Amino acid sequence: MTRRNYPDKWLFAATVGLALFGVVMVYSASAIMALRDNGNQFYYVVKQGIWTAIGFVAMLGAMQLDYRFWKKRRVVYALLFVTTLMLLAVFAFGKVNGAHRWIRFAGFSIQPSEISKVTLAIFLGYLFETRAGEERDFWRTFCPSALVTGAMVLLVVAEPDLGTALMLGALFVVMSYTAGVRLLHLAMAGAPALIGLLGLLIFVPWRLRRLITFLDPWADAQDSGFQVVQSLIAIGSGGSNGLGFAQGKQKMLFLPFAHSDFIFAVIGEELGLVGALAVVLVFALFLWRGIRTSLLAPDRFGMLLSLGLVCSIVAQALFNISVVLSMVPTKGIPLPFISYGGSSMVPTLAAVGILLNISQQSAGGFDMRFLKNVRAAQSSRRTHARPVARIVASRPA
Repeated sequence: MTRRNYPDKWLFAATVGLALFGVVMVYSASAIMALRDNGNQFYYVVKQGIWTAIGFVAMLGAMQLDYRFWKKRRVVYALLFVTTLMLLAVFAFGKVNGAHRWIRFAGFSIQPSEISKVTLAIFLGYLFETRAGEERDFWRTFCPSALVTGAMVLLVVAEPDLGTALMLGALFVVMSYTAGVRLLHLAMAGAPALIGLLGLLIFVPWRLRRLITFLDPWADAQDSGFQVVQSLIAIGSGGSNGLGFAQGKQKMLFLPFAHSDFIFAVIGEELGLVGALAVVLVFALFLWRGIRTSLLAPDRFGMLLSLGLVCSIVAQALFNISVVLSMVPTKGIPLPFISYGGSSMVPTLAAVGILLNISQQSAGGFDMRFLKNVRAAQSSRRTHARPVARIVASRPA
């Protein structure tokens, strides 16, 4: 019988802490621009506070809903259908910053690509759970998962939003590998995907310019390299201890998107290396507790879904931080829980609510039976499923 426990307190605390910290940092990063554009320095932080509150309601609601609800066939395909319609609907609205990414109505906007990450994780968890024992079947298991993922990726790329498309691809790889899909099948899908990615980088002029700028942003510091250079100046100015909260200079109309995609640069400038590392460590805590939730999930669906959700959130955080530090080319992708915007905040907090519900129904700890299953899985690699999948499958419900 599945034991019911309290939700993971560390996972809950990390999520709430990051979200509330994000509200504070959005105020610091946006006050000057909000005062200039709207005559009210609290314009953006009030909106962020409202979206965060809505996100907390969504998270608490998802915590109370048994996660097995999401593996019902009609629910999975309804989510898939609605999300696909939303990804198509964005093209009926005008471009914002050169992209069709939002559905706008009554002063609000929704970014379906953010919702697609949660939908894809639910679909893949459902598919791999219903295909348990057939993970290596190319036509029955791999093709449906790859086709649905590929369709979502293509719709998101067409917006264009290459960063989110890469996150969807990473989610697919993590969940497929964990479920036990053959590496040969992943390689067969990965080869054309890699060729397509190179084509999008090389043959699309503005992406090629970004790639060249990434190699040497200081070569054109006043034009194509301006954003990255200002980000690096902000990070460097912060030193080890930072300039102090709200004392940053680059957010004063120098650093573009200071309160959204590049908010980590403001954190580095005002709170220094100590503050930046603290944020990274909280995300590391989030990853640890999320993976623990996956390992202790009561069933295969819960294991795969929780792993997909936590990895997609942390991968996005690492990607955003890497962009700010000029470790990868610039992409418009928010820092989860912290960047301004409800389109990212609400789906992400709802996803954490699902994670917390899974943790609430987990095994409750690393008992001796669980450790025996770990050792048995590590010593028996001849079966089709990956070790983590075998661990969960071998533990009684």
